[in-house]
Amino acid sequence: MHSRRNFVVLFALLLGSAFSSTTAVTAKQPNILFIFSDDHALQAIGAYGSKVNQTPNLDRIAKEGAVFHNSFCANSICGPSRACILTGKHSHINGFRRNGNRFDGDQPTFPKQLQQAGYETALIGKWHLGTNPTGFDHWEILPGQGSYYNPHFIQMDGTRVQRPGYCTDIITENSLKWLEEDRDPDKPFILMCQHKAPHRNWSPPPRHYSLFNDQVIPEPDTLFDDYAGRSALLKENEMSIANHFHWGHDMKFHGDTPFPEHFASAHRNGEYARMTAEQKKAWDAAYEPQNQDFIRRMKAGELTDKQVTQWKYQRYMKDYLRCIQAVDDGVGKMLDYLDESGLAKDTIVIYSSDQGFYLGEHGWYDKRWMFEESLRMPFLIRWPGVIQPGTESKALIQNIDYAPTFLEWAGAEIADDIQGQSMVPLLKKQGVADDEWRDAIYYAYYENAAVHNVPRHDGVRTDRYKLMFFPRTREWNLFDLEKDPQEMTSVHADPAYAEILANLQQRYRDLHEQYDVNPATIPATRGDEPNWRKRDAAITKRAKGTAKLAFIGDSITQGWEGSGKSVWKEFYSDRDPINIGIGGDRTENVIWRLTHGNRGNIKPEVAVVLIGTNNTGHFMQDPDQVAEGVEAILDIMAKQWPKTKVVLHGIFPRGASAEDPKRLNNDAINQRIRKFADRDNVQYLDISDQFMESDGTIDKKIMPDQLHLSTEGYRRWATALEPTLKELGL
Repeated sequence: MHSRRNFVVLFALLLGSAFSSTTAVTAKQPNILFIFSDDHALQAIGAYGSKVNQTPNLDRIAKEGAVFHNSFCANSICGPSRACILTGKHSHINGFRRNGNRFDGDQPTFPKQLQQAGYETALIGKWHLGTNPTGFDHWEILPGQGSYYNPHFIQMDGTRVQRPGYCTDIITENSLKWLEEDRDPDKPFILMCQHKAPHRNWSPPPRHYSLFNDQVIPEPDTLFDDYAGRSALLKENEMSIANHFHWGHDMKFHGDTPFPEHFASAHRNGEYARMTAEQKKAWDAAYEPQNQDFIRRMKAGELTDKQVTQWKYQRYMKDYLRCIQAVDDGVGKMLDYLDESGLAKDTIVIYSSDQGFYLGEHGWYDKRWMFEESLRMPFLIRWPGVIQPGTESKALIQNIDYAPTFLEWAGAEIADDIQGQSMVPLLKKQGVADDEWRDAIYYAYYENAAVHNVPRHDGVRTDRYKLMFFPRTREWNLFDLEKDPQEMTSVHADPAYAEILANLQQRYRDLHEQYDVNPATIPATRGDEPNWRKRDAAITKRAKGTAKLAFIGDSITQGWEGSGKSVWKEFYSDRDPINIGIGGDRTENVIWRLTHGNRGNIKPEVAVVLIGTNNTGHFMQDPDQVAEGVEAILDIMAKQWPKTKVVLHGIFPRGASAEDPKRLNNDAINQRIRKFADRDNVQYLDISDQFMESDGTIDKKIMPDQLHLSTEGYRRWATALEPTLKELGL
């Protein structure tokens, strides 16, 4: 390799006096080396004060440049973080909210714009966005999460090539090869070298098998957190070291666990299955003596439950840190190449990761929660001649800022719809934020009812405080990070913090407006609620058949199967109906269901839509936002059921009187959604007068709780709807 490097240096010198005018222009554009890992916790980087390992090569970037201490992700999970970086936009805007989504590569991304600005662009390593990369002159990516051992790589022609060896090393070597041999030396470049490591299942390279064997990794103070003093949702997590590690996959044992009370056994070690006989031999030589000793001690009854958890922690941490050591090795090779090739002075180097990670804090591994360990992501940067060596910054930056920063470096236009801020002015000021820089970041996590059972939540983080909101329980948690850096007690109910809570809630609303966050339009599952999940599955199963008439909505619609059952039978039994209503749903939940199974194969002739009262009842949501949610439902139906005629009901009245605030909010929503009758195939029908007395009150014989219908209430609904259904030919 050194011969290739020497050739590159000589070749560059020979061409130095013959650069074209185009090269003279692009010389002003810096090269960008973006090294990106997966799940690298700040607690495991020397430059961030690690107490568990050393990262000399990463630390070199910080010593020769800057370390940002308040660097945050916008959505703490692999694919969404990458989408935020590519677009400079939050997840609800770029469309990639959770793993399993497919990234829309047709939308604007910074690699495309850098290409237009004259850059050569390359991506090597982990991608994890479901679709092929766009905007890159060269790419070679891991399929999905990829593998540590003998990994496959998807090529630009769609083929897959298996490369022998260890993934981190292969990605590093392939990146160096592109720099040395494959790129156009007359163009500025951006190379995105993206590692799988240190993602689960933390399989290290052979050279580091024995690393940390003679050490005891310090335990975090909160390893045995009982989750008191915060939302009860924390206790429902499925990412604890004590309860959720797998015998084979995580802990590196063979076969089935003899201790099912301590270890899950669903997932074996897939990396071991990929190894050659020689690799397996080396692996077993390293792990089996320790494994057999643990099994012996367990069978002898020598370990308490607490000690088992502590053993798991040590195994987890040592494997995790060994994987990081391989990443640090690779970073060192990349930095050495820049020095040896003469590229260092013209190349900006960034090291980051898609989010942070829990290294036992709160008893957890993984990420997702808005707590500091997974919210914070590393950001180390070296910009020769601009950033002073040893710079440390406490400015609040976020991964949506990367795209506009790259664009400004390239001299490319930053579109108005990019939500991040270019960090170039901040970097030129040595990381010192001025009045124009942000005072708070917005975070949102959407992967509800998925692996690890972390609920949907969002929030705001300032330099001192953090406010989280959990839609499922409609509760706030507030943390004073100065007094409670480990986030052990929410002070949202403490009178001493009442003013701070109110101010942060307003800041939360401000950021929703700034970033165009409308929960009513963002698809949201409630699959973490057993009754909802059961009902949703039943509807999806029924939707595999046929239906001429579909009722879509919330508990009032579902109630056709309760108080309205006899009326349903009388009016609709011969019309091949389907009830697509689930109690408690808001517009965003209906959007989710219509895009995740509830449409099924049916193509109804008529669909009756009644939705929105829970947007009012749960959140008193702004009428404009709720109307946008209703419109999004109509858009989905128009696309998937273009021949279906829609009866859009005005939201039914609720509350004791015409002055009830929630009824007034529903009335305001109705004033907006009535305009949707101008759309093709949509009729607006407001039958509110059927449920109210002349003075605006509601007889409890019609609505027992002044919200849901009695049998008589359903009869009035059916009777008022009937003329429209007949007019529509049903």
